[in-house]
Amino acid sequence: MTKAAIAGWAAAVLWLATGTCQAQSPPGNPQRGHELSARLCANCHAVERNALGPVLGDVPGFPAIANRPNSTSEQIAGRIIIPHPAMPGVSLTAAEIKDIVAYIVSLQRMN
Repeated sequence: MTKAAIAGWAAAVLWLATGTCQAQSPPGNPQRGHELSARLCANCHAVERNALGPVLGDVPGFPAIANRPNSTSEQIAGRIIIPHPAMPGVSLTAAEIKDIVAYIVSLQRMN
């Protein structure tokens, strides 16, 4: 296992540990998450609420990610913390990850 993979797993465990302690770990800020997403993610992902399709090839937009069956904050965070190989290595703080996840989750359609 590479150092990056170990660091990713450690970050994921930390995320999950803080995510279960809601009183100690406030949720992310969706507005700040939108601002970060527009700056850091929009080259590949459609990040706007009303986005209709991918920006780059078959890269899913944030509304599509938010509305996948069984999509959770933890699952979304895990994909940011331990990204797929084509995703660039963007260095984010835990607070920035929580903000981006809060923004993505805010895009879930109400049924």
